[in-house]
Amino acid sequence: MIITRNNSEHYQWGDNCDGWHLVKSPMLSVIRERVPSGCEEVRHFHRKSEQFFFVLSGIATLEVGGKINRLEAEQGYHIEAGVPHQLRNEQKTDLIFLVTSVPPSHGDRIEA
Repeated sequence: MIITRNNSEHYQWGDNCDGWHLVKSPMLSVIRERVPSGCEEVRHFHRKSEQFFFVLSGIATLEVGGKINRLEAEQGYHIEAGVPHQLRNEQKTDLIFLVTSVPPSHGDRIEA
């Protein structure tokens, strides 16, 4: 089956942010997310899940273990399990990115 945003499970989080489950299996999660200007997620970590963030458009400000990183389109960042992180959109345009989690991170998030 060809997977698109239009045929994927959609959810909203935070302050008007969107997510689409492109792959949602017991061993793998791939989500396309949209974060409007000025929005952010809560600083947190995952006990078991490692994640890979890949920016499609916009610029992500990604704090990982106390270090601030700016990811532009076509750039990614791997975060190991147990490392606190927080993603923000400090730009004036939407941030669109993919986040891949192995195993899936749902239910494995702890605020830091």
